[in-house]
Amino acid sequence: MRAIITGVGHYVPDRKLTNKDLEQMVDTSDEWITTRTGIKERRILDNDKGTSYMAAKAAKTVLEQRNISADELDLIIVATITPDMPFPATAALVQKELNTSKGWGFDLNGACTGFVHALATGSQFIETGKHDKIMVIGADKMSSIIDYGDRNTCPIFGDGAGAVLLEPSNDNDLGVKDFILHLDGSGYKYLGMPAGGSLLPASYETVKGKKHYLYQEGKTVFKYAVNGMAGVATKIMEKNGLTAKNIKLLIPHQANLRIIDAVANKLKLNKDQVIINIDKYGNTTAGTIPIAMSEAYEKKMISKGDWVILSTFGAGFTWGSLLLKWAMD
Repeated sequence: MRAIITGVGHYVPDRKLTNKDLEQMVDTSDEWITTRTGIKERRILDNDKGTSYMAAKAAKTVLEQRNISADELDLIIVATITPDMPFPATAALVQKELNTSKGWGFDLNGACTGFVHALATGSQFIETGKHDKIMVIGADKMSSIIDYGDRNTCPIFGDGAGAVLLEPSNDNDLGVKDFILHLDGSGYKYLGMPAGGSLLPASYETVKGKKHYLYQEGKTVFKYAVNGMAGVATKIMEKNGLTAKNIKLLIPHQANLRIIDAVANKLKLNKDQVIINIDKYGNTTAGTIPIAMSEAYEKKMISKGDWVILSTFGAGFTWGSLLLKWAMD
């Protein structure tokens, strides 16, 4: 039994925040942002909506594409670091929005690696025969934890969600073939959000100290991200007897254009073998890979039987790669 992707979709808010807009908000420029990140604009969700809104929108797109009811879902997994609230899980709110009480669900916090973690986890429920239909969602409202007075972080992030449906197949040549996932907790101090948890609960001091915003040491994260993403993608290719010429598409985490280019070069992939949409959306954290996957499918960049590699890196540090053979026509 193999887990295959039978539906894919995404949702991004209508509102665009361009580099020109940011020039009016913080000491930066379009040239500075574009040169260092490759980002031209990002999408921003309305203040009165949470991550579950985008996650549900992406899930509904998949259900419509697959022409099935939410009542058929056995499990909903939402990868996010920006849940609507500490509890209940965002998956519960998505289930409510899908108007079903069938099945169960949970949230998964793997930061930018979250969707790959969730996809790997969901595939195991399929392969064991426990479940038949699993909605895997990557979604983040990064604008809710960004300091728009910090020129080093505010240009990078945006809001968005992507989702896929996992189902079983007896064709072992298709679907999720392998994954390699890593965690190095010593990286926690270089990328994260210090307050809001049990260690530093919300207080006047934490709010005044801006500790509820994302913090990142860019140069350190850049170095680890390039080595981590390229290394794990190379390893999964070698483990499965593949070379660059076998890979139809690399779907990398959209954190920084320079990181993506460096990873592609290390893997010896040409531009046609890599999807890049960071210029339109910025870094949507757990949303980047499923959004890019959805756009790749819409643009017919992948076809049934193609080898696809996902590669990502995030806070923790977390990093990983997932290899799949595309199953959708």
